[in-house]
Amino acid sequence: MSTEANSTSSAAVSSAAVSNAEFEPVTPPDRDVRALADARQLDLTKPAGSLGRLEALAGWAAACQGVCPPHAFARPRVVVFAGDHGIARNGVSAYPPEVTAQMVANFLGGGAAVNVLAEVAGATVRVVDIAVEVDTDPAVSNYKVRRSSGSIDREDALTHEETLQAIAAGRAIADEEIDGGADLLIAGDMGIGNTTPATVLIAALTDTEPVAAVGRGTGIDDAGWIRKTAAIRDALRRARPHVRDTVALLRTVSGADLAAMAGFLAQAASRRTPVILDGVVVTAAAMAADELAFGARDWWVAGHRSTEPAHTIALTRMGLTPIVEFDMRLGEGSGAVTALPILQGAVAILAKMATFSEAGVSTEGSKPAAEPEAVELTKTDTAD
Repeated sequence: MSTEANSTSSAAVSSAAVSNAEFEPVTPPDRDVRALADARQLDLTKPAGSLGRLEALAGWAAACQGVCPPHAFARPRVVVFAGDHGIARNGVSAYPPEVTAQMVANFLGGGAAVNVLAEVAGATVRVVDIAVEVDTDPAVSNYKVRRSSGSIDREDALTHEETLQAIAAGRAIADEEIDGGADLLIAGDMGIGNTTPATVLIAALTDTEPVAAVGRGTGIDDAGWIRKTAAIRDALRRARPHVRDTVALLRTVSGADLAAMAGFLAQAASRRTPVILDGVVVTAAAMAADELAFGARDWWVAGHRSTEPAHTIALTRMGLTPIVEFDMRLGEGSGAVTALPILQGAVAILAKMATFSEAGVSTEGSKPAAEPEAVELTKTDTAD
């Protein structure tokens, strides 16, 4: 496993690329291949449906790859989007804002949880500084939009131009990874206070009251929860007029990192590349991405369900069922990477498990025995 920064990418997104946030129409995964995968499952040496959701995951993977049987994902790639948030100064997190930059260095050094999990799962990790408050390694900051984002309870997170720039940056990062050979993408997040704008986005898009959506984030106490709820309440008042304009909503209450993740996820779907979603922050960005590129959600599976209430609200709205539920709330892409070996196992079952005919296993008894053909008796037949 390696942690890499793409130092060869452009230092700035061109003005033409940030002129709008339009995406190509999303082509859904191949339904015909999905039908072939479902049919193959019935011919494998097991009772039909006995592997539960592994069968559905394998069918999704086959449809995304456009081939049955599918092949193992050869180059899964994690991209961690880092950014600070002005709202963190209001005591909505258990950690100070300077931790964001410190963790960027930790990712580069391979010492974060997602680095360790990715090594086990056969994935590689890249970190990008989209809006960290301080200077970071030049190798990770070539797509930096600004220093931190505005305090969304009282001001916009971004300008309109910065919002478009962030979306374009995410799109360009997705293109770099896909063009570089990535066949499965995972977005991760790093930013102290980022569950606050994520919760605002989800609550705004699902018309949910703050008290029903606010979680503990990094582990805040009751006083911190009260401050966070108040901040989300105030931000929601500013967000609700913009729920039908995704770019305006991202400008008002997200952050450069979330806007970049939205562009990344939308472009991955436009490029027919499957994604495992992580926790509440990434899923909030995914809700925005699905608005930017309608139908993008067909290219995603939910890696896990975090302990954040807003995450369950978002997954329910998008009709996504998590692969694992381990009470995780770290972010970084850690929940999605934890789910990756399960997805790979599902693919291997469909690709490598023997069929009944290949294994010489009888299917007798797997279906109800046919009724014997009725024979009409005549008087002659019954005569002594």
